[in-house]
Amino acid sequence: MREKTLGANFEQRLSATAIQVEAALESLLSPQTRKGETRRPARLLAAMRHAALGGGKRLRPFLTIETAALFGLAPEVAMRAACAVELVHCYSLVHDDLPAMDDDDLRRGRPTVHKAYDEATAILAGDCLLTYAFEVAADPATHDDPALRVELVRLLALASGLGGMAGGQALDLEAERRQHKLSFEETLEMQAMKTGALLAHAVEAGALLGRADARQMAALLRFGRLIGQAFQIADDLLDACSDAATLGKRAGKDAERNKATVIAMLGLDGAEQRRDALIEDAVAELQSLDFGTRADALIEAARFVAGRRS
Repeated sequence: MREKTLGANFEQRLSATAIQVEAALESLLSPQTRKGETRRPARLLAAMRHAALGGGKRLRPFLTIETAALFGLAPEVAMRAACAVELVHCYSLVHDDLPAMDDDDLRRGRPTVHKAYDEATAILAGDCLLTYAFEVAADPATHDDPALRVELVRLLALASGLGGMAGGQALDLEAERRQHKLSFEETLEMQAMKTGALLAHAVEAGALLGRADARQMAALLRFGRLIGQAFQIADDLLDACSDAATLGKRAGKDAERNKATVIAMLGLDGAEQRRDALIEDAVAELQSLDFGTRADALIEAARFVAGRRS
């Protein structure tokens, strides 16, 4: 009974946080110029808004906000750092969908940015979302401690750049052109960079805001990395087993493009078992920190990753 109650409460909490994040992003992406800006070109801003507003579960900002809540921080204290993570995520989707990358026409049930606008505008919109994320993270409005803001920027850069998300995307594209498939270990490494790094950083950012000690930070990072691995497997399973109407994007593309996935290595049943084992390990990491019921939302977030349908 408690698990059912927790599940219902989690869905409500995730939805409520998504509404709050949407409002914060709406404010950040308003037509009003900010200090230091000359103007906000209307078409470019519209493309950025198309990419960032009106869809998505906002799981990454939820992880930042709920990790910060472990340390007693209110959602508004973590909101800007959470939005910085989400802006990076949205940029990555715009660029991933481009013809030179995954060549997708549909995202969240709507035309992708390069289809709704054009390729050049989509590239620029992604560029602006990425750079805006660092502006938001570095702004004194995000936190009054400049050293903490510097660390937020540094860690976000690590998660999203050469050794993180962008590097993982490069490895994924390279794997499609290789004669020999990636090994299991290489596939896990690529996915940990491409998908897991930003998810792990979402947790890391909340822990940083909460002034986590070394033991807490290490366990929370492990939690974030484990759910990042599980998220990618869940995504691969959805691509293999679902349809475009349910997903809001094209399904079956991994098999079409011979992508390196855990499913290709372990089969559907093996992939499901690995996903579920990763989630249980993640939950165990969180429970080792003795946060009690304050950790319930993050535990349910981990289980949501395994059970999501879109």
